[in-house]
Amino acid sequence: MTQGKTMTQRKITPDQLRSRWWFDNPESPGTTALCIERYMNYGITLEELAGGKPIIGICQSGSDLTPCNRHHIELVKRVKEGIRAAGGVPFEFPLHPIHENARRPTAALDRNLAYLGLVEVLHGYPLDGVVLTTGCDKTTPASLMAAATVNIPAIVLSGGPMLNGWRGPDRVGSGTIIWELRKRLAAGDIDYAEFLARATDSAPSVGHCNTMGTASTMNSMAEALGMSLPGSAMIPAPYKERAMVAYDTGARIVDMVWADLRPSDILTRQAFENAIVVCSALGGSSNAPIHINAIARHSGIELTNDDWQTLGHAIPLLANVMPAGAYLSEEFHRAGGVPAVVNELLGAGKLHGDVLTVNGRTLADNVAGCETRDPEVIRRYDNPLVEQAGFLNLKGNLFDSALMKTSVISADFRARFLSNPDDPNAFEGKVVVFDGSEDYHARIDDPALDIDEHTILVMRGAGPVGHPGGAEVVNMQPPEALIKRGIESLPCLGDGRQSGTSGSPSILNAAPEAATGGGLALLEDGDRLRVDLNRGEVRLLVEDAEIEARRERLAQQGGYRYPGHQTPWQEIQRTLVEPLDRGMTLAGATKYRDVARQSPPRDNH
Repeated sequence: MTQGKTMTQRKITPDQLRSRWWFDNPESPGTTALCIERYMNYGITLEELAGGKPIIGICQSGSDLTPCNRHHIELVKRVKEGIRAAGGVPFEFPLHPIHENARRPTAALDRNLAYLGLVEVLHGYPLDGVVLTTGCDKTTPASLMAAATVNIPAIVLSGGPMLNGWRGPDRVGSGTIIWELRKRLAAGDIDYAEFLARATDSAPSVGHCNTMGTASTMNSMAEALGMSLPGSAMIPAPYKERAMVAYDTGARIVDMVWADLRPSDILTRQAFENAIVVCSALGGSSNAPIHINAIARHSGIELTNDDWQTLGHAIPLLANVMPAGAYLSEEFHRAGGVPAVVNELLGAGKLHGDVLTVNGRTLADNVAGCETRDPEVIRRYDNPLVEQAGFLNLKGNLFDSALMKTSVISADFRARFLSNPDDPNAFEGKVVVFDGSEDYHARIDDPALDIDEHTILVMRGAGPVGHPGGAEVVNMQPPEALIKRGIESLPCLGDGRQSGTSGSPSILNAAPEAATGGGLALLEDGDRLRVDLNRGEVRLLVEDAEIEARRERLAQQGGYRYPGHQTPWQEIQRTLVEPLDRGMTLAGATKYRDVARQSPPRDNH
């Protein structure tokens, strides 16, 4: 269980609280009076505002537009009680809504927008510390990116995953079941009505995905980084312990303010290395490298996809959780959750145990004695599901970086593509190229494409600029005709993303993307690619001179064409956004760090 009630050695005094600049500043009586009188008009007292109590922000990510986080509307009531009990004053405010499933053209478009808005709130308002309520995929990285930038005391509170989904005796995992049902629908095994009925089995309660998709991965990463109370990331949303840890989180942030314990004390190089290792052991989402790299860059640390391969590829898969495993979040929590996985990794000497966490203790102290309570759900280090479960960072003559999640390489995929005794862990195939998801859906079943069991499907125009935002569309299913023959997967390659709940071992996040001059823009139907996992390469099998000739022809045609801007933010983001391997951050934004101390906001009157 969590450890939220630690004794804190005070490092600051009441007159050093940041909020005093607003609420008790005799040198600027006019501005102080303007702040005080408006905040008092709904009944808050002068003693609360100017009596030397920490003012604690609660960044509310729950709303009717964000169903995965909606229960935070009630959950933060316990956060407020914890803040008040510890002597603080809670101020709740909204985060820009980010919901993965409903937001078009993609929720990734809003991660940076939510980050920018939260930076302005944390920098420009009278807050001494903040509780970051997270859940759905992008709410966690947006919040941590902002916390790293502003650098006031901050702590993450996940809303927790849903309860297990069931259909009869079978577990039904959120997201993961959708990818399976698409194949069953295409094969004619089920109809549209049954598709929807079975899909809704996966969402039986409040909370985010009950699989190890991006939501569960990123909330687990917050805990692995030390930014959440230990044991809190994967408590299912409806469990009583979820409200308990909300109270403890509220109480703890007040102590963190007095201790002046800030994100920069916790988000160190060693903490990010730990996150990479833990992500591999969890079978974490293919979106995790994008977001962790972004948080690291906002923390002043350059983390690359090479680091993900070097530090994480050899780590074994310990969490037997969908999509890489068989179980769901409830079993994972009962088996010991993130602390049990961390404990196994520490025992194997794979983590930095001396890093600091938000409760003031080290990572090693937090997980001491946290053995797995079910070795089938959380495996021992010497009995993993997969020996090498991390990401490969592939390169070649089409891109500088593209990731492949090895923990989800199925036995069928390995047998069909990676088991040639004369050429192990490598394969070649002709490509069929799609320009965006609309093109894919319109043409995938066209017999003229001549797609067979050896074809490589390529998705381009799906990156941060091309889509825009980086769409989850690379995990393409084969044509219906192949599915009906029993061929349910083909190799996929793309400059977009795919859902973290997908079990497809796609080669994705290719950077640079086609829209910014990446080599995928040069591919033509019928080209042959060689994928060599031993060498970490993907190569277009044509002469260099032909590649350069294609590049010149494309430039003469005005470059790779992609849809125009639909909103002002799409244009702004496209102008500033960096590649997926750089975290999809905004150019120039990562130079702003520790802004609460380095650049205090100017008076407004």
